[in-house]
Amino acid sequence: MDNGRKLIERGWHLFNRIEKLAFPTLALMHGPCLGGGLELALACRYRIAIDSPKPVIGLPEVKLGIFPAWGGLMRLPRLIGPQTALNMMLTGRTLDGRKARSAGLVDLLVAPRVAEKSAIDLVTSGKPARQARGLAGLLNRAPFKSLVAAQARKSVKQKDPYGHYPATLTMLDLWEKHDGDPLADPQALTRLLQSDVTRNLIRVFHLQERLKAFGKKDNATPVNHVHVIGAGVMGGGIAAWCALQGIKTTLQDTDAQRIAGAFKNAVSIYARKDRYTAQAARDRLIPDLAGHGIATADLVIEAISENPQAKQSLYQQIEPKMKEGAILATNTSSLSIAQLRSVLVHPERFVGIHFFNPVSRMPLVEVVHADGIAQETLDTAAAFVGKIGKLPLPVQDTPGFLVNAVLAPYMLQAMRCIDEGMDPEVIDTAMLEFGMPMGPITLADTVGLDIAMAAGKQLSEGQEPPRCLQEKIAQGKLGVKSGEGFYVWKDRKHDQRSSKAIPQGLAQRLIKPLIEQTEKQLANNIVQDADLADAGVIFGTGFAPFTGGPIHYKQSKGGL
Repeated sequence: MDNGRKLIERGWHLFNRIEKLAFPTLALMHGPCLGGGLELALACRYRIAIDSPKPVIGLPEVKLGIFPAWGGLMRLPRLIGPQTALNMMLTGRTLDGRKARSAGLVDLLVAPRVAEKSAIDLVTSGKPARQARGLAGLLNRAPFKSLVAAQARKSVKQKDPYGHYPATLTMLDLWEKHDGDPLADPQALTRLLQSDVTRNLIRVFHLQERLKAFGKKDNATPVNHVHVIGAGVMGGGIAAWCALQGIKTTLQDTDAQRIAGAFKNAVSIYARKDRYTAQAARDRLIPDLAGHGIATADLVIEAISENPQAKQSLYQQIEPKMKEGAILATNTSSLSIAQLRSVLVHPERFVGIHFFNPVSRMPLVEVVHADGIAQETLDTAAAFVGKIGKLPLPVQDTPGFLVNAVLAPYMLQAMRCIDEGMDPEVIDTAMLEFGMPMGPITLADTVGLDIAMAAGKQLSEGQEPPRCLQEKIAQGKLGVKSGEGFYVWKDRKHDQRSSKAIPQGLAQRLIKPLIEQTEKQLANNIVQDADLADAGVIFGTGFAPFTGGPIHYKQSKGGL
């Protein structure tokens, strides 16, 4: 902890000295500029970003349970206004080059070939340092500063009502009361540096980096064209995401209307991007009713219904059409990879690439191994996952792989509580209070009660499904996709709440089967080690990151 404080003090004083230099300084940013790198850039008089495929600029320290302590909390609001700056710092969101230029974070966004000349011209221009003007500048001053801070606190408490992430409110207090000086309130700094939350979030960061490393394989074949078969929720989502990430993507289905629906959903995802990025993604996403893309694709992803006979029949049709060396992958969530590939001439080039719904938001992708799959196939699959900005997790071929196997007993336990007379809202609230991103009943409704039933049967070792689940399915109430499950849904939302007290120990009762199943999957070598098990459950289910993962959580508590 003392070393942490000393490091913060050194960085704070050093960057203040840079800011006060008598001669002009310029930061030329090429590629990602995050955390301390951006704080250094903010201490310079000028900033230029080189326009590259994925320039990422931001101060994501809050994701580590800390805050920008080398002057970023002071300088960013002064530069672009406190509302935009606090939104970035409190969420850890980053900006691409165009958005950074629009926000005023960088002075120029230039092509690589003119970067040096632009830097020389700007640093010798004599222009004053950029700062927030007008209303944005006014909001940095009292009494408006307190109003901005109050508004931000309200937003923070809405997103984190149980106070699991203390760095956000600490950050706001330091900005409002001390202009972002971390040394002005050493006790606040000490509390964060000594907290389990910070230690666990730093642990999660390292777990994330380990997953990213699986996507960097020298033996991988580049994937420049993906062909997706099946334009349903998963297939359409996979295709839309691949196109957004810069890959030519052809989307095939037997139903032209399904392809049209997938394109409509893709456009809604692209609408959140700037118009250049959105247009480029639309250009890369190609409807392919006849399946011509099979012959030229480096990777073919099957995402049709969970029917093994239908999948195998499809494989027999398309394998002869695929180019030499191309990989065939399935997005199955429950079927055996070893059994599915039994009809293939080249089973060594068949792999599971299991995405989660919604594809655009879920960071984890399971890369499913089975004996006999070529190492190059596995490496290429993992590298593809990394290329599209997801986190590849190697898992062994087993029912439910890791994530679904862990979720099934958790959701079934929650439904058994309903059988005992508990309200769904009470159950969900207990787990929101624990730190989960959504409750298990909401989760079951979201994934589909029919899918929850299938997963439960596969993994429950002959146990009778919860009565409430059987009744809902018999009534055709399957969750979000049918408009009603345990909740009534409209626009993927429900407004059912409960004022009943949460029974003592409910969260621990619900989380116990999830942790036990994680340990079981680890014992069966479904993942390589406990850290990867924790990583998979955190990034695949949203398991409270501040706990460090289910296995780490149990160890830290000395058991359950």
